[in-house]
Amino acid sequence: MKIFMSLMFMIPLCFSGNFWLVQILFFFLTFIYMLHYSFGESYMYVSYFLGCDFLSFILILLSFWVCSLMILASEKIHKMDNYSNLFIFVMIVLMISLFLTFGSLNLFVFYLFFEISLIPTLILIVGWGYQPERIEAGVYLLFYTLLVSLPMMVSIFFYYSSFNTLDFSLMESEVDSVLMYLCMNSVFFVKIPMFFIHLWLPKAHVEAPVAGSMILAGVMLKLGGYGLLRVMKLFLLVGLKINIVIVVVSLVGGFIVSLICVRQSDVKSLIAYSSVAHMGLALGGIMTLSVWGYWGSLLMMVAHGLCSSGLFCLANITYERVGSRSLYLNKGFLSIMPSMSLWWFLLCSSNMAAPPSLNLAGEIVLINSLIGFSWLSMIFLSLMSFFSAVYSLFLYSFSQHGCYYSGLYSLYQGVFREYLLLFLHWVPLNLIIMGSSSFSSWL
Repeated sequence: MKIFMSLMFMIPLCFSGNFWLVQILFFFLTFIYMLHYSFGESYMYVSYFLGCDFLSFILILLSFWVCSLMILASEKIHKMDNYSNLFIFVMIVLMISLFLTFGSLNLFVFYLFFEISLIPTLILIVGWGYQPERIEAGVYLLFYTLLVSLPMMVSIFFYYSSFNTLDFSLMESEVDSVLMYLCMNSVFFVKIPMFFIHLWLPKAHVEAPVAGSMILAGVMLKLGGYGLLRVMKLFLLVGLKINIVIVVVSLVGGFIVSLICVRQSDVKSLIAYSSVAHMGLALGGIMTLSVWGYWGSLLMMVAHGLCSSGLFCLANITYERVGSRSLYLNKGFLSIMPSMSLWWFLLCSSNMAAPPSLNLAGEIVLINSLIGFSWLSMIFLSLMSFFSAVYSLFLYSFSQHGCYYSGLYSLYQGVFREYLLLFLHWVPLNLIIMGSSSFSSWL
């Protein structure tokens, strides 16, 4: 509750005109929240309708961290005074809605703030996007999410009328209804996003400003995974019957999307499609209904949140200099900005799950869960792992090597803020694995 009140009292600050003060306070709040580390599986810090266990703690911390880095990445908005006060206000509202989504103990409150978090994201995309197509991307985002959110609300009311509780800690009664399963989980499948209903994501990413891309990749996709992890215990009976369909769609879809990545010429589009492939693997892990799948998907979500967000930052750093996201124009940076090439290499290698990144730990645990589910999944798992290396190396080699385009007259070396931004993405990504004993104690 004290973190929530701190965020509420930051709202007047955003109109003071001091852009960096809010950013420093965001980092300050992140470190204060970090001190509330919850070791147990049971709920801690319960107050009114809020509380957190290990799952909530990790994802709220990720939200705080990514939101702090979003403001750090958006210096251009501050420099050009492109409604920077309003931008900070939208950021704080977004953070409050995410905090309440992950911290709520009640399914309906979770659903309410899950939907509210869509509004600041939409304002970010439509308000500070780069191209006129951002309106269409916003409509895609709204249409996909709202279309499936109404059935979820109806199913929540039905569950309450049947079992008289919506508290996560008291929801033990299993539901044996395929219709209820689909109504409750469809909104999470869209959000994560599952293959077939993923088309809104590349569209939204490509049109969003860097802050929009970072929050979409870093946190918004995790809302789907978090929701599934919370409600999956209600659907164990149904899950045993039909989860195999979703596992197959996720794995085959992940492979197809990996092939799509290799054919992309737009840097942001490539990173967005790679998100679909990685989250497809996490979705498959959740659907195995095993402990390995549960913790593996959490590891993967945290790793992907940091890694993908960092790659979008890199794409934006080159976009601000070149004025284009095309891989045909973004070439030969190794000879122009060699120090930035190191960060490209580090984040691309993390994206392909090279050691010692958290992505590797997540993939190993997820591969265990999926092979335990069915040995046939080895076929598409091996293809996904191979092609994730292919498109990561393709992105790195295509952008860093080759002869640079002669029209790039506005290039300058990276500034300190950008290196700090990338450092703060990469270090947690590779240091959290040191504390992976927290996860292994439950495996």
